[in-house]
Amino acid sequence: MTLKHRSITALVASLAFAATTALAQTYPTKPVKLIVPFPPGGAVDVYARTVQPALAENLGQTIVIENKTGASGMIGADSVAKAAPDGYTVLVGNVATLAMNVGIYKKMTYSPVTDLAPVMQTVMVNYVLVVHPAVPAKDVAELVAYAKANPGRLSYGSSGSGSAQHMAAELFKAQTGADITHVPYKGTGALVGDLIAGHVSMAIADQASMMPQVKAGKLRALAVGGLRRSPDYPDIPTIAEAGKLPGFEAVAWQGIAVPAATPPAIVKRLNEAFMKAHEAPGMKEKLVAAGLTPVGGTPEEFGRYIRSEIAKWSKVAKDIGATVD
Repeated sequence: MTLKHRSITALVASLAFAATTALAQTYPTKPVKLIVPFPPGGAVDVYARTVQPALAENLGQTIVIENKTGASGMIGADSVAKAAPDGYTVLVGNVATLAMNVGIYKKMTYSPVTDLAPVMQTVMVNYVLVVHPAVPAKDVAELVAYAKANPGRLSYGSSGSGSAQHMAAELFKAQTGADITHVPYKGTGALVGDLIAGHVSMAIADQASMMPQVKAGKLRALAVGGLRRSPDYPDIPTIAEAGKLPGFEAVAWQGIAVPAATPPAIVKRLNEAFMKAHEAPGMKEKLVAAGLTPVGGTPEEFGRYIRSEIAKWSKVAKDIGATVD
């Protein structure tokens, strides 16, 4: 490359940097849309609506939440992947849309790695194993024993085939040998209603959706899904300890992503806005009360985490034969 060519290349790069910097300084100039790829009432929707006011203040614009549901979150995620890369269409994704679906679905219309740009891991989602009060089991050991003695009699609900709840329960079945029938729903809200009514026997789902029903006496909590007991519910054992399943973990996570070609300066601006939202007065307490543990971090850290989770859950899906056409 000649000196002239190098100068031109440097000039183009300099102008591009200046343009994206200026764009970030003025962004946003209109409302920002958060795409929640799941129905209202679930953990992803709860997170989006909890941070919405603080995020609007940080960005100086209205934040619009749109629930675009279906196919374990893939319809909403795909719409973001194909949206204009200008920072005005933002995905509030989770472990399913950004990792699990890759190993579960034979056909995907987007790639979490190449079609989306990571912004920030937002929260970890604490799970709990709950049963309807009619189920004759007071702990995990009794639940497994009953399921084995009555194959196919128990059923578990999830927010959809291929969802994190589905994967958690299938992993539980694989490690315990329990014969429990899967009943998929269109979202956690529909699942909760049928679980309370006794139309399904149990679920491994987020604490935000299930613990209010446990406190009301409508469901019974047998164990939490994390590797350690929840500080909010220290008397409830983990599935790992109660079921004698060393290393068993049923938790989920959420994170923000935008179309892959979004300028890095806008990605940085969004990252800062979400980080600042987490620091708003009372925000941590609100999230923890909803069963969501704040995380945070850089886009680069989140990108590495997504890739590691894709590898992890693809192996789990293969091992337990959890695939969806």
